[in-house]
Amino acid sequence: MPKVGIIAGSGFYEFEGVDTVDIRTVKTPFGEPSDAYRVCEYAGTEFVFLSRHGIPHHIPPHKINYRANMWGFREIGVERILSVNAVGGISSVLKPGDMVIPDQIIDMTHGRAATFYEEDEVVHVDFTDPYCPELRQAIFLSGEEARAELKRSGVYICVNGPRLESKAEIGYFSRIGADIVGMTVMPEACLARELELCYAVVAVVTNYAAGIAAKRLTTAEVVNVMKASTGRMRKLLADTLRRLPAKRTCGCSAALREARM
Repeated sequence: MPKVGIIAGSGFYEFEGVDTVDIRTVKTPFGEPSDAYRVCEYAGTEFVFLSRHGIPHHIPPHKINYRANMWGFREIGVERILSVNAVGGISSVLKPGDMVIPDQIIDMTHGRAATFYEEDEVVHVDFTDPYCPELRQAIFLSGEEARAELKRSGVYICVNGPRLESKAEIGYFSRIGADIVGMTVMPEACLARELELCYAVVAVVTNYAAGIAAKRLTTAEVVNVMKASTGRMRKLLADTLRRLPAKRTCGCSAALREARM
């Protein structure tokens, strides 16, 4: 079983030229994942793909079973997860089509099950750096080889959805340091950390956030920009998968060490 997973959302549901070699359904203690896990092969590299919103797209961001999705990845042997996310651009240096590899998170979600430890055991995982440095470095090196322009840092602010944000909210997010806004990285990232999985994000700016551009926001714009980015994204992910070392050397696999009360 491949040890690398890819989870993707709005506008990025499948890979052209990818062969599905197996389909795995997983039952978890936390319910059903968003969809079946597809074991895929592309350019000689295997990975496990999960559609975050299901196929067809029918699960809104606040209803995604994040715990089941992450648990299912680990259950079938995945150790590293690359997340593909559609985001709104807040920073003035970002425009639709840009790819951002964020290095920080601000969590504005509420009502989502955000931990596996809520019964008799209390665990506080370190979340100083939310994303795996080893995964991020592999993405950067792949980007350099492909001469793809990547924004190497950024703060992803995660909101609850499913509505889009107000102009005032985006203004506030900008003042507190957010560069991009989306609805799905949390609690996905912290759940991956609790399972000692590596996790990193490749975010595609699909639109200017509310109030940045003087036009109405639409989901059609999100889907269209993601579709236009699939070729670049497919190559970047494939190169990243091939570049990953067989053995993890980051600290993600020891995230629970000294985290339990």
